[in-house]
Amino acid sequence: MPPMPALYIGVDVSLDTLDVHCSDGRAARLPHDDEGLADLRALCEGATLVALEATGGMERQAAGDLAAAGVPVAVVNPRQVRDFARATGRLAKTDAIDAAVLALFAERVRPEVRPLPDAEQRALAALVARRRQLSDMLVAERHRLRTADDAVRGSVEAVIAFLEGQHADAERALAEAVQASAVWRERDDLLRSIPGVGPVLSATLIAEVPELGRLSGKQIAALIGVAPLARDSGRLRGRRSVCGGRAPVRKALYMAAVSASRFNPVLRSFYEGLVARGKAKKVALVAVMRKLLVMLNAMVRDGRRWQEKVTLAA
Repeated sequence: MPPMPALYIGVDVSLDTLDVHCSDGRAARLPHDDEGLADLRALCEGATLVALEATGGMERQAAGDLAAAGVPVAVVNPRQVRDFARATGRLAKTDAIDAAVLALFAERVRPEVRPLPDAEQRALAALVARRRQLSDMLVAERHRLRTADDAVRGSVEAVIAFLEGQHADAERALAEAVQASAVWRERDDLLRSIPGVGPVLSATLIAEVPELGRLSGKQIAALIGVAPLARDSGRLRGRRSVCGGRAPVRKALYMAAVSASRFNPVLRSFYEGLVARGKAKKVALVAVMRKLLVMLNAMVRDGRRWQEKVTLAA
């Protein structure tokens, strides 16, 4: 009996509908409800790979249901899919076209299937994101207060007081969530053993980088977006730069790198050496971010706490 042909499926997820396109030509528009999700599982049975875009969380239930049913699922970066669509001449954009592009992307690119976060990790990620949102709102309101007219100053101050209370609650809930899990508690203790890493970066890495310790140093740097990328063509030699990756993780890593460049003896020496050789301070800080991330990756991989005199291999 000949083997079954490979089946690649793209699913475009919106608030109300699930647009499905299969590499064998089948297509469907399903309601985004329990009945539609059941039909989606039936349609994807036996698929070689199903690709969905990350759409701010709307894709989670569909991806989780398919993964639980044993279907290989890849949640992919929307920008990569749009770049792929333009490269293949597909400039129009509708839900049905997006589903067809996702199916072709799955077939040609073969994105990696990674384990999806469970309910506990999704909840932790939500707490991390909420704390970050409250921090951003606090910064904005404090900036407004500096130039606020007397007519609105009281309102701004009241909002700041409310946000400070919510921020404190979010930090407390985040700490309690980490301490409630023996695995996370152990991971948090390990990560925070390195000078410069505090509760914010530790919780961010636990919640949003489950790959930490499972990849090589180069791979984890590229995943987060702190690996320098070449910009060379012919005789042109462009400046190396970083881009892509996981911006919220990179933001937390940057703040930790600022602290580590001052208070971590190894990373301070590394930073000062780069600056002494003429590197711009911001470039040197990005290098500290990468080195710190690679160190943390090695520590998690080996289950070893920070030791200043021990060289941690990437």
